[in-house]
Amino acid sequence: MSSSVSRLSPLSWGLCVAAFAVVAAMAAALFSAGQARASEDVVNVYSFRQEVLIRPLLDAFTAETGIEVRLVSAKDDALLERLKSEGEFSPADVLLTADAGRLWRAKEAGVLQPVTSTVLESRVPAQYRDPEGYWYGLSVRARTIMVAADRVKPTDITSYADLADERWRGRICIRSSGNIYNQSMLGAFIAHRGSEWTETWAAGLVANFARKPAGGDRDQLRAVAAGECDVAVSNTYYLGRMASSSKEVDRAVAEAITVIWPDQNGYGVHVNVSGGAVTRSASHKDAAVRLLEFLAGPQAQALYAASVYEYPVLASTSRSPVVEAWGTFVADDLNLVALGENNAAAIRISDRVGWR
Repeated sequence: MSSSVSRLSPLSWGLCVAAFAVVAAMAAALFSAGQARASEDVVNVYSFRQEVLIRPLLDAFTAETGIEVRLVSAKDDALLERLKSEGEFSPADVLLTADAGRLWRAKEAGVLQPVTSTVLESRVPAQYRDPEGYWYGLSVRARTIMVAADRVKPTDITSYADLADERWRGRICIRSSGNIYNQSMLGAFIAHRGSEWTETWAAGLVANFARKPAGGDRDQLRAVAAGECDVAVSNTYYLGRMASSSKEVDRAVAEAITVIWPDQNGYGVHVNVSGGAVTRSASHKDAAVRLLEFLAGPQAQALYAASVYEYPVLASTSRSPVVEAWGTFVADDLNLVALGENNAAAIRISDRVGWR
């Protein structure tokens, strides 16, 4: 039996060959375009930080590497929801977010991918990164106790446990338990002391509230300065920003506050991180890893310390003079993965003790 090809006229055969050539050329062009997109000098970033804070670091990265950074800034939880809804079609290569609890949630949601980098492993201490390489801390934030300088002696409080003592009845301000920072703090206490101790402590803390939790950390510090309470729990960088503010009223608040470093003979001060990760959908993975390595490097770490008032993860980096003035402290060395693992338990405890 003769084939259909053999029955084609010379003209038809020529048209087939020409059509095949066109299709092959189109396929080659599409492949080349795809390769170009994958290798172009660009990285797409979803960031919780305001552009005014993060852009100087990203511009420094571009100046050093030639890689353009396209930035989308939004609230932390909104970024995670966006990544989840976009799925494999997300244009994001890097997620920059705050709190190990959120980074853990992102990992659990399946929107991150693990990366192996000897540079990151050498720069970021083990307790500040995911053991499987899904995320890396880029700056350290201490959540500690702050008191009215004229009404509380630094020696009056030596431990987080003291905040549940009746001595402080009606004298403590803290933000809502719905905030991830407080959830992660409870998560650390659960890891060290267990759920029963943590619930008893949280009940004592609630009994000592000067007012219903409202506002952010800066609002708690303002309440201390105004005499509404004598003690607050806050991340230190908020105090740093107020101390260096162009507003005299903010600087006055900072001057009225004394920073206390609790549990220096025990677990140490509760710390957390802002961190970064490569997304599961990343089409510019190499550039994404290079960006994380840069952000953990000397230049970016110095910028973090000077402009954001957080503690660098790179030990050799100098701190801001504002931060240095608070003195040194022993930090909790708990692996921060525990904060995410204990998040659900922390929320249940808060609900049971009436911390809203």
